[in-house]
Amino acid sequence: MRHTYTALIALFLSSLLVAPVAAQSNQVLEKNKAVVRRLFEEALCQANWDLFEQIHAKDFVVHRAKRDATLAEDLEAAKEWTQAFPDGKCEVNQLIAEGDMVAVRWSAQGTNTGTGNGLPATGKPARISGVTFFRVKDGKLAEEWGMIDMWGLLKQLGLAGSPK
Repeated sequence: MRHTYTALIALFLSSLLVAPVAAQSNQVLEKNKAVVRRLFEEALCQANWDLFEQIHAKDFVVHRAKRDATLAEDLEAAKEWTQAFPDGKCEVNQLIAEGDMVAVRWSAQGTNTGTGNGLPATGKPARISGVTFFRVKDGKLAEEWGMIDMWGLLKQLGLAGSPK
């Protein structure tokens, strides 16, 4: 019987030690998700370029298929998307966080009345979606990997035909 009480006391004490760690971990995950949400809802959707730079680490890297991009290059690309789709709106559809990683499923829509990122102004509306993964370090975006339906976008704008 004494062994049972010792085991129960040990289990109780260990739960007291684990609970604060889990709560702290959940707080970090929620903060990491909030940084990613701010990127989309406040920086990108509202063209708040000062905030864009504030929430990224100075050594931020976007991992792309052909070559990685720097923070400055990513900022320039974001500005060009805003030029190409001046009425653009974006939406965070889902956020999932684990460890220092945050995954976001997002969508955006607008009318391509400007030029930017190699797109001519077509005057056509388009809707695009994607999934982007971020690594967050010390409350800032440190790395990014993403998948965007570029083929779908080009088809909507009349800039690509059907694949053969």
